[in-house]
Amino acid sequence: MTLLSRPVYGKLSAQAGTHHLFIADAEGASAILDMAKQASPDFFASAEIMYIPGAAGDKYVAGLEVLVPGRLYRGPSVAAATQRLRHILENAHMGLRLYLTGTESLIGQVSRIAAEAGIEHSSIQTELRGSMARRVQCVHCKGITENVTTQPVRCSHCDLLLLVRDHYSRRLAAFQGVCINAEDPSEIPPAEEVFR
Repeated sequence: MTLLSRPVYGKLSAQAGTHHLFIADAEGASAILDMAKQASPDFFASAEIMYIPGAAGDKYVAGLEVLVPGRLYRGPSVAAATQRLRHILENAHMGLRLYLTGTESLIGQVSRIAAEAGIEHSSIQTELRGSMARRVQCVHCKGITENVTTQPVRCSHCDLLLLVRDHYSRRLAAFQGVCINAEDPSEIPPAEEVFR
């Protein structure tokens, strides 16, 4: 059964445009480097790359620098890059192409920011690379728990034991978590690492 809310990802490919904005985290940089093999030599001259390396550290930085992008921003987190990203999108002109690659969390959060700036999600290129860890919203307290790899998981806000559903909210950039043991709180199924 295919869930309509579940995001669908593709592969990055160079598009015609006047400005190219790439946003990647961790292993997402490898998708940019793979795409660069198919792009024209001067393609990245009109590109800006926002890279949030996380656990990947400096592994891909030298490769991104070799592309000689118009700008290369290296940030500590999506939250730290949000103001810069909003500024870029609010001042963007026709011809901007947006490429997102890396974890579902990054792709979802940046897609939400792009939607707020008026960019339709269907016009954004995405490629999933790296961890499958999920960003989960507790439907009970509305808190967000980041980097969820287990099923079930404890809500980091209200401590309820949550079943992580495959239902994805584009508006929240998160999967939905619902209490798994509401009828009998003493029933605690073992946590299994499912989203790696």
